[in-house]
Amino acid sequence: MKTGIIGGTFNPIHLGHLAIAREMQQRFALDRVLFIPAAVPPHKQVDGLPPFPQRLAMVECAIAGHAGFESCDIEGRRPGKSYSLDTLKQLHTLFPDDSFYFLIGMDSLNSLHTWYHFEEIFPLCHLVVARRPGVPQPASTDALPVAIRGQFCYDSVLKTFCHTSGSYLYFLTESFIDISSTEIRTNLADNRPVEDVLPQAVCEYIKTHHLYASGKG
Repeated sequence: MKTGIIGGTFNPIHLGHLAIAREMQQRFALDRVLFIPAAVPPHKQVDGLPPFPQRLAMVECAIAGHAGFESCDIEGRRPGKSYSLDTLKQLHTLFPDDSFYFLIGMDSLNSLHTWYHFEEIFPLCHLVVARRPGVPQPASTDALPVAIRGQFCYDSVLKTFCHTSGSYLYFLTESFIDISSTEIRTNLADNRPVEDVLPQAVCEYIKTHHLYASGKG
């Protein structure tokens, strides 16, 4: 089975996440895409972060009715910080016959050397990078971060990068990360509309549970 992984705080999950997941699903003919909220994000602390169960519930609202999209609470059931390496190892144990495609953003790729035992991640999955608008797709290893470029070679036929372990590094070509979760939270706190960037079911969940309210007025 070919399994995609999209993780993050999902604070909150938005339409950009869904668009990127759909492109990844279609491009790699994935059997499923797992949406995995981070229980304890290791790389950033967010003031007022809703509890894990609420962020998981928003994910489930967002993906309802999308074929092949599944929520996964694996990081909420594990103590300590939510390291991607630990999650990948656990998924390999649970689904030993699966091939994994792990989605990250361009910012994460550039800071990958700061991740927990980042070198051990490459053999466990193919990396799929979602670019930001205006950022070109790299066409040589020189464009990769210094910390990892020596571990990859560029396949000019496939137009992608191959790791020494045999895993690949791909870049999405159509969907971009151009929605700011920070801006969404600010707009929610100021009672400004967010329906154009959030699934309707997520808007309703946020309203029902009074999430991201500023307390003003």
